[in-house]
Amino acid sequence: MIGAGPAGLMAAEEMARAGLAVTIAERMPSPARKFLMAGKSGLNLTMDRGIDAFLDGFGPGLPDPVARAVRAFGPAEVIAWAEGLGQPVFTGSTGRVFPTAMKASPLLRAWLARLAGQGARLLTRWHWTGWDGAGAAFATPEGPRVLHPDVTVLALGGASWARLGSDGQWAERLGPVAPFRPANCGFDVAWSDHMAPLLGQPVKGVALSAGGLTSRGEFVLSARGIEGGGIYAVSRAVRDGAPLLLDLKPDWSPARIRAALQGKASLANRLRKGLRLPPVSAALLNEFGRPFPDDLAPLIKALPVRHSGPRPLDEAISTAGGLRLSGLDGLMLRGRPGTFAAGEMLDWEAPTGGWLITASLATGRAAGRQAADWLSDGGRG
Repeated sequence: MIGAGPAGLMAAEEMARAGLAVTIAERMPSPARKFLMAGKSGLNLTMDRGIDAFLDGFGPGLPDPVARAVRAFGPAEVIAWAEGLGQPVFTGSTGRVFPTAMKASPLLRAWLARLAGQGARLLTRWHWTGWDGAGAAFATPEGPRVLHPDVTVLALGGASWARLGSDGQWAERLGPVAPFRPANCGFDVAWSDHMAPLLGQPVKGVALSAGGLTSRGEFVLSARGIEGGGIYAVSRAVRDGAPLLLDLKPDWSPARIRAALQGKASLANRLRKGLRLPPVSAALLNEFGRPFPDDLAPLIKALPVRHSGPRPLDEAISTAGGLRLSGLDGLMLRGRPGTFAAGEMLDWEAPTGGWLITASLATGRAAGRQAADWLSDGGRG
């Protein structure tokens, strides 16, 4: 087992449960660093939805092997898994499911303890450097090592948050690989000077839309652009070229907006008093809407956001691209029998809100099961 994120640990557990002697090699000094970082503000494990509705939430193009894995290990199974580790969960008002403890660390400790009890061995600071004939080569604190496992699962992560262990460099050693692209990402905006006092502020009470995706989530104006959950929810379409539009009064009709803007007061006063537009929303209207048309209602309902593309790949919450599913039999590398892949290193993407973690766990479970089955069926050799 190479990689000790959620997908790798789940694969290791499935193989250990099947009676295999499992060694987990992890390049970082400790396991699941991105998982722990994701849980610092509340670990969103999954969404409390039926499986069909949950699968719809991934959007178009989810590869069949990933969809099958999620159908076998979806929200209900993730909840049962967490509770089986002694971590009760609760469902928030939006359907998101969190451990009662909120953070990832108690769950991870319980998980690692259970793996140790199953006999799994964790080796840290073991950096996979590629293949050495039939073996897997590593750079370790004790020098180069080569292991010759009967079966291998790769869970090497995507290409974001390199400081936590996912830098995508493994793509040079495997193939075919789809180019990495940022997912759940922010976007660069070259703000004018008048926006400086508002940078760092959240934008609330607006709706975002792009390419058929919509969001009512908050986002933040940063010195570099726009970021946050509301943006991440539509970032896939924006990244792929769809215009990003803001509805500054999503619960108001154009007619109501026009009526509220009537009067002889200055436009600034009519926006503030008549339309009750918060200062940050009014500033965005000025930033992206000038010169104003005679009828402001359509602009307020669909304000185009000028940006210069996604923030750098390493800043993205996750990545699209990776190991092409067309090069796999199930989750086994077609060119290397007995080697399987799981998690973010596969070519799929998911929104935040529980989809990403659930599918990582699900593909890890599927890869671990396929690896154990392949070995028990005499696939070795």
